[in-house]
Amino acid sequence: MKKILIVEDELAYLKLLNTQLSAKGHTVIEAVNGKEGLEKAIKEQPDLILLDIRMPIMDGMAMLVELRKDSWGKTAKVILLTNIEPDEKILKGVLVEQPIYYFVKSDMQLDDLMDKIADTLR
Repeated sequence: MKKILIVEDELAYLKLLNTQLSAKGHTVIEAVNGKEGLEKAIKEQPDLILLDIRMPIMDGMAMLVELRKDSWGKTAKVILLTNIEPDEKILKGVLVEQPIYYFVKSDMQLDDLMDKIADTLR
């Protein structure tokens, strides 16, 4: 199947996503902050990155900006996940860095996210 990087500092949510995606046959790589996520993304070149926005050390938007500077990262598929409603800074970053989807975790069902992941990986 596909290789998916999950960059998420909420460990319970990280494990939930890992369990769901692994059960579907995907190889899952985990990172708990943007710095670690950026390093793993460039090294592993996953088919998809699930990226939280608010994290320690380097937040998701900063990671996405840095990722887009890399020759591979320019076209990497990214789905943003967050617990916050988008503000002007986030919306500007979304427009510039162009993730595939943007999800507010509290507003979504896990099945909806799994459907978007499947659509993105087709």
